Amino acid sequence: MQKSSMSRRRFLQSTGTAAIWLPTSVRGYSANEVQALYIDGEMQGEVSKWELDTPSLCVDLDLLEENIAKMQETLSANGIASRPHAKTHKTPIIAQMQLDAGSVGICTAKVSEAEVMFQNGIDRILMTTTNVTPTKIRRAMKLRQRCPGFIQATDSTVNANLLSQAASTMNITADVVVDIDPGGHRTGITPGQSALELAKLIDQLPGLNLRGLLCYDGGSQHVKGFEQRKSQTLERLVAATETYDLFFRGGLSTEIFSGGGTGTYNIDHETRGLTDVQVGSYVFMDSQYMDIGGESNSEIYSDFQTSLTILSTVLNDQYEGRATTDAGAKACTINKPWARIKGESGMSFSSGSDEFGTIRYEKEASRTYKVGDKVELIVSHCDPVVNLYNHMYAIRGDRVEAVWQIAARGMSA
Repeated sequence: MQKSSMSRRRFLQSTGTAAIWLPTSVRGYSANEVQALYIDGEMQGEVSKWELDTPSLCVDLDLLEENIAKMQETLSANGIASRPHAKTHKTPIIAQMQLDAGSVGICTAKVSEAEVMFQNGIDRILMTTTNVTPTKIRRAMKLRQRCPGFIQATDSTVNANLLSQAASTMNITADVVVDIDPGGHRTGITPGQSALELAKLIDQLPGLNLRGLLCYDGGSQHVKGFEQRKSQTLERLVAATETYDLFFRGGLSTEIFSGGGTGTYNIDHETRGLTDVQVGSYVFMDSQYMDIGGESNSEIYSDFQTSLTILSTVLNDQYEGRATTDAGAKACTINKPWARIKGESGMSFSSGSDEFGTIRYEKEASRTYKVGDKVELIVSHCDPVVNLYNHMYAIRGDRVEAVWQIAARGMSA
């Protein structure tokens, strides 16, 4: 495949609109005012993105829809399904967009996220984290009572027995997948015979229904360089495929073999047996993913568009070589690499201060900012950034089309 010659600077310059200075005649809107204009799913009047109070979280609808469509088209062409992770966006409306585009279901990291998704009409949910405390097990089983499409993971015989006891007590059957460790030793059972014995136990325990296995290799998602990422991904999932074979030969369910992610979405189909990919960040993209490089662009991972931005306002421009904005750690997190200024080059941004972000100019900066200018920031890592906000503004053509509640914001239990 021919490599792209697009440089990092050219890419950054091409990924958005530069900041816009608002004349005093343009009205500004508080968050409450904008939400009051959003009635029954429609905006009552026109509000420009550039009139929003800041910091504010914005998603470009055209780019979001393009990302969802491209992922679905690519995976379909490769003969594999998508099961997107809702921990990225925490927003039921986006989850429904993914399902409408053809995803077989969604993933959640926490039972609280799963509860919120179901309360908002999402009924095909795979929880990828094991529930180990009595409280979480009870909540998961209560959700299973109401949501036949809820599946949960387990990675030990002790936990499987606890799930069985809880399900039997409630007179229900809980769907379960075995979580396989890809080698990172974060979660999951050792592949091979240990995983097989766990699957056999689940298959025999009352109240449990084995649906297959999952193996999410988070350690491979951000490996820099496509060929290096591909090599590590395929190598680390060999043991999971061998475990899949053991399940199959033992007459155990392999209906689900879920794994993979945004960084490996165009690699994962080469893992034999894998049924679906747990992609997440592709809907928004961020600075962390931009740095890993893609198959067609070794410098920048440009497969998907940066649809999610933080809109910020410049507060101070008095000092040479720098400016201060109103988006600090509480708006951006302190994840590295730092957020990037969309549509600009020759400058950097940092959010190490709680309330303030800092722009620093280089000799070849594409522009400088004045007090009151609005700045769009490509987020550092979309998952924790989304969790800082109660809502995001859905933007089309620089106009606010909707105000989406981030319903699972703060659902970390």
